[in-house]
Amino acid sequence: MSGYFTFLRDVYFFKDLSDEELHRIEGLCKEDRFRPGEVIFRENSPAERFFIVLDGMVEVWKDYSAPHPDLLAVHGQGHLFGEMALIDDLPRSATVVAKSETRVLYLFRREFDRILHENASVSMSILRSLSAMVRKSNESFVEDLRRQNTELETAYEELQSAQQELIRAERLSNLGKFSSMILHDLRNPISVVKSYGEMLQLFAGDGEKVREYATNVVREAERLNRIASEFLDYSRGEIRLDLQIVSVDQLIQQVMESVGESLASRHIEVVIVNSIHEPVLLDHERILRVMINLVDNARKAMRRGGTLTIKAERHESLAKVSVADTGEGMTQGTRERILEPFFSSSEDGGTGLGMVIVKNVVDAHRGTLEVESEEGKGTTVTIMLPLRS
Repeated sequence: MSGYFTFLRDVYFFKDLSDEELHRIEGLCKEDRFRPGEVIFRENSPAERFFIVLDGMVEVWKDYSAPHPDLLAVHGQGHLFGEMALIDDLPRSATVVAKSETRVLYLFRREFDRILHENASVSMSILRSLSAMVRKSNESFVEDLRRQNTELETAYEELQSAQQELIRAERLSNLGKFSSMILHDLRNPISVVKSYGEMLQLFAGDGEKVREYATNVVREAERLNRIASEFLDYSRGEIRLDLQIVSVDQLIQQVMESVGESLASRHIEVVIVNSIHEPVLLDHERILRVMINLVDNARKAMRRGGTLTIKAERHESLAKVSVADTGEGMTQGTRERILEPFFSSSEDGGTGLGMVIVKNVVDAHRGTLEVESEEGKGTTVTIMLPLRS
């Protein structure tokens, strides 16, 4: 006798077999040995034998030769491996490698098949064992799936928490920038209004002085109103248009009334070319603010004087309006950032929202914005708006 009877009796595959049936299988078993790291069989190879671990350990690998193989299982004494390929008559589904010095018992396919055909109790025992293996595998799979789901839920909650914290930090950062910009930009016109108010008190009897100072007070108040409107539009995010019938001639005239004095103080020549004389449908206040922002940006770029050209013309079904200056121009880095909130390259200061508001208003009109600039030669900003005449 081979001496494997007692060992086989403890193998779950054969636990329901009679002694006679077990002795018969014992007589068919053969022994083999494998060194650590030696491959017992490879994935996709033909299935000719199934094995039982006598002593030692084996590893079951998926994609063993790939850069990142997956370890599926480790089997020790009394465990079977390689039987599924014999039962379903398919190639090996994994690679098995000896983890340590390992002895195994094995049966060839033909002997295994003959036992199954000649002995119904062996077939039933194997069926029960396979059913138990599948059940255990399913339970393990479900347990692993639940664990992964729990880990995913925890990770998702942590991600949501981190995202909310980032949003909160960004809002606080923007609020801080808002507060700083508001204080900085409101302080100057408030100071000017205060000064002119005090001068009005001093020269209350001088009608000419009163008119001059009152005009300056109104101008600074309008400046305060524009700054407040920029912050309000930016904070809302979405701009709702109040469309009105607008004269382009009057619009340009209002722009010049608002910024003409500041342009003259820098000896800037103004050239106006307008070929749109019919009324159009626009949000008057916002387009006026767009034009004032563009002209004021041009003024800031021409510290030593220059020429400002405002041109309005029809371009098919669009109104094409451009504001061009002969100022300092912009570097490529500045051009790439001019639509960033709070970004300003001007030494004269500003909210850093002027071009953002321009873009938002143009987008709300379903128009387009284009900026061309060259260092030392100037900048041209062109807006295209649907011409609703």
